[in-house]
Amino acid sequence: MSAEGSPGASDSDEAADGIPVAATAAPRRADWVLPRRTVEGAERLEAQLRQAREHGATDLLLVRGVPPVIRVNGRLVALPGAALDRQEVARLCAAAVPPGRRDEVAARGAIDFGFTLPGLGRFRANVHRASDAWSAAIRVFPAELPTLESLNLPPELAQLVRRQHGLLLVTGPTGCGKTSTLAALLGVVMQARPGHVITIEDPVEYVLPHGRCVVEQIEIGRDAPSFADALRSAMRQDPDVLMVGEMRDAESMANVVTAAETGHLVFSTLHTSNAAQTISRIVDAHPSQESAIIRAQLAGSLVAVVSQQLVPRADGEGRVPVVEVMVANDAVCNLIRKGQIEQLAAQVSLGKHEGMLSFDASLARLVRRGLVDVEEARRRARHLKEFELLLGEK
Repeated sequence: MSAEGSPGASDSDEAADGIPVAATAAPRRADWVLPRRTVEGAERLEAQLRQAREHGATDLLLVRGVPPVIRVNGRLVALPGAALDRQEVARLCAAAVPPGRRDEVAARGAIDFGFTLPGLGRFRANVHRASDAWSAAIRVFPAELPTLESLNLPPELAQLVRRQHGLLLVTGPTGCGKTSTLAALLGVVMQARPGHVITIEDPVEYVLPHGRCVVEQIEIGRDAPSFADALRSAMRQDPDVLMVGEMRDAESMANVVTAAETGHLVFSTLHTSNAAQTISRIVDAHPSQESAIIRAQLAGSLVAVVSQQLVPRADGEGRVPVVEVMVANDAVCNLIRKGQIEQLAAQVSLGKHEGMLSFDASLARLVRRGLVDVEEARRRARHLKEFELLLGEK
């Protein structure tokens, strides 16, 4: 098993792996203590994860009062069987939570972690309390590391990671594939040149092979108490490439930008829908008197913002990412420095010869490739007239 833990592992196994018990902010509650893990519970969980994998699901939901539910092509589908009762969900959750973190979930009532099952692959779980009972949401990761081609992402993205330093942000709503895009971009980096790659995640999602690089993957809660602490420490570990799973607060944003300024290639994510909103989110997270400073830092360090969302494929076989790509050329950096964020969208439309791609241009490209139905694309288009013009381009 991986060091992240897996269902069915014993407490002594975890101790042997050297995984520290995360510090808790409050004593554990007696009514939040999970039952003891059992072989039967682990086998039941493994069987449900196997079904999810066989159906091509992205998620498995375990909630009291309904059967196990999987998400396939964005839609929820119930697995065969009876509704789960309170005790059964608790047993399944107990089978999933790493023994070294049982006290943490008993104190907080929720926990995120990753685990690997031999023969089934990698999973990310959130075990939590809801309606006075346990529930779980488990993400099913692809069996193999994704590539730009396998994700149907624009091949131009590979050019963005040829830089030796700077900040590349991947943004979009929850569940839009940001982590997969980051993994594919890191794969390009690791194939192109040797270097020291450090990822900071909550939890580790894709386990990256060393390849030509030395790879270290830090998991919040297991290896470090917070993103900010992990990033401060990583800066002293001689990295060439840093991947920070999410910028959650002003401190982590400032540290990420500083890392990009000081000679590192840095990847991170935000829950924003386009490039302009991304820049505004970072600037607005800081006190107003620091706005000019953070804008200047971004203008000097930004490589690109890749914003994406998933839309259904025309053949019904899953979903495909539609992306907006804003490359930080001189015009973009000048607008950021001056605070003229509302003009960034126009620069994206004008910059296609420099690798930029508007959301509507990406949609039109997918329609021409036969990957997205034209009527679905029209519903999704941000500017319908512009989309129709782009659709007619060769």
